Amino acid sequence: MVDAILLDDWHPVAQADGLKPGQILSVRLLGEDIILWRVGERVAAWEDLCPHRGTPLSLGRVENETLVCGYHGWTYNQEGQCVRFPAHPTQVPPSHARVNKVYQVRERYGLLWVCLGNPTRDMAVFPEWDDTSYRKILCGPYPCKASGTRFMENFLDVAHFPYVHEGLLGDPQHAEIDKYEIVVGPDGITANDIQVWQPNPDGLGYGATVTYTYSVLRPFTGYLKKTTGRDFVIYFAITPVEPAACIGWMWLAMNYGHETPAEEIRAFQDQIVAQDLPVVQSQRPELLPLDLQAELHHRSDAMAIAYRKHLKDLGLTFGTI
Repeated sequence: MVDAILLDDWHPVAQADGLKPGQILSVRLLGEDIILWRVGERVAAWEDLCPHRGTPLSLGRVENETLVCGYHGWTYNQEGQCVRFPAHPTQVPPSHARVNKVYQVRERYGLLWVCLGNPTRDMAVFPEWDDTSYRKILCGPYPCKASGTRFMENFLDVAHFPYVHEGLLGDPQHAEIDKYEIVVGPDGITANDIQVWQPNPDGLGYGATVTYTYSVLRPFTGYLKKTTGRDFVIYFAITPVEPAACIGWMWLAMNYGHETPAEEIRAFQDQIVAQDLPVVQSQRPELLPLDLQAELHHRSDAMAIAYRKHLKDLGLTFGTI
């Protein structure tokens, strides 16, 4: 059974402009198969199942602002109510002839977000989204054959920079991580003043020590901001597909580099994630241990420790052991 805290939260499942009118998009979230389809500006999200004979509705088609099942042609309006039985064209379908599960869906930050339950709050805030001085570039999706909790913990970890991202984000000759402050609050956890040496942090051709702030806004939503030099932000949202499978979406926001092609910036981020994935996908156990005695920790793991404690306090079981 999926945790209520996840069922009642919003999760990104697709890029908003990737869903065209007339298209049926299949996604998977928290172990559930879901379809998305659009009529004008409105998007519907349903369980991918026709209640007639259990056929996936994703095998059907969109026709005249309705969705037609590919097996017997049962036709549904956007509320999920069947409006036509082709085998009995004069019969008005009864009210119980409807899609079993209709989910709430919203478009935010260029993504489509789905809630499988009853949302108790909005999506985690992306502070720079409405600030026109920041350039925003979406990177991903990044499918990952590991738990979303492992993927998120990797995002929060800077001590791996000198080894997994040598020459790009770090250098083994400058691997020291000083003590940093962690603040735990009602909206998550934040680590302030994490310092790491990087070979070329501002594109000026020389190395420097850079300071970051990292936050966990939701179990599967993270945020980082470079607080020295020019502003660089990552808003990282994860789709928890299965306990040991997920998809990452990364919005980059920066108040510089407007002349650099987006493809070039995206290619660099793709390179970074491509270096991360083999490590994250190889970790054992695949699910994140919340028992702090299960793995060894050091002072530089303070953010990871705080994340695990936070998940345990929330009672999260999906993607954890």
